[in-house]
Order: sequence, then structure tokens, then C-alpha cells
Amino acid sequence: MTMRMSKRTFLGATGTALCGLVAGACARQSEAAPGMTFAVNHSDADWRRMLGPQRYPILRQAATERAFTSPLLNEHRAGTFTCAGCASPLFSSRTKFESGTGWPSFWQALPGRVLTRADHSLMMERTEVLCRRCGGHLGHVFDDGPRPTGKRFCMNGLALKFAPGAAA
Repeated sequence: MTMRMSKRTFLGATGTALCGLVAGACARQSEAAPGMTFAVNHSDADWRRMLGPQRYPILRQAATERAFTSPLLNEHRAGTFTCAGCASPLFSSRTKFESGTGWPSFWQALPGRVLTRADHSLMMERTEVLCRRCGGHLGHVFDDGPRPTGKRFCMNGLALKFAPGAAA
């Protein structure tokens, strides 16, 4: 039996494996967005306490959760995906799609809710996605998504929470 893997799935799995092999390599040792100012600010100790041991490394140190581990990967109800750090609405369930990467993916963020910046970690250039309100690391955006935008916002499920109801 032959098993085929898409390039996107292979790259996602490879990145996750590298994160596991190099302890701490995927977690930056500084805050999520040094030098930037945000409407929601807390001390590092407060962020640690508020976010807990699973969410803190992702939102504040740009770590990556293991692929296919987020319950939000299979969330298909109508509603809004919000920042787990500050509750800011980020993505409508209407823009969620199955990317096959193992992380919740969206083809568009809600207007004005995220920031992007260059990320040169893991010996490659990617575009990091941050919450505009608190600066929390959400994931990365790629140019291989579906129409109409062609974008794939590949988000850490632990960086998000889901609010069921009418989609934003």
C-alpha cells in the first residue's frame, strides 16, 4: 500500500518534528511582539498565570502546537474564532477550510484584527500572524490558500477560542 502526502502536509509535519527535536527552538525567548505596542498589555508573570502552561508558549513565545491536536481543527459550527489571550474576534467560521495541515486554517481574517510581520525562524522566511489587540502569536499566513483570497491563515488552535453563534 502506498501512502501519498501533500507538500503542505509534509512541510507541516516536518516543521512540527523539528520543533520537537530541538527543545525550545520554536519558542522565542522574548515576548510575542517586542518593540510593538498594543491595547492589551500584561506583565510576563500575568500572561503566564492567565494563559497557563499550554497557551503561554504559543501566544507569548511563538511556539507551535503539534499538528492534528487542536479540537478547533474539527470545529464546524457557525461562530467566531477569538484570540485566547484577549478575546478579540479574529476569524469568521465562514472563512474556515480544511487545509490538510493539521491546524485550523482560514482564507481571511476579520478586517483590522491581525497584524503580520516577517518571521525568519527555522531557517526559512514565513509571515507571522499576530493579534492586533494583544500582540499574541497566532500562527502564519501562506499564499497557497483557496479562492477568493489565495491565503491560508494557518493558526495554532491553542491561540484561539471559539464562540458559537452567528458568524462574524
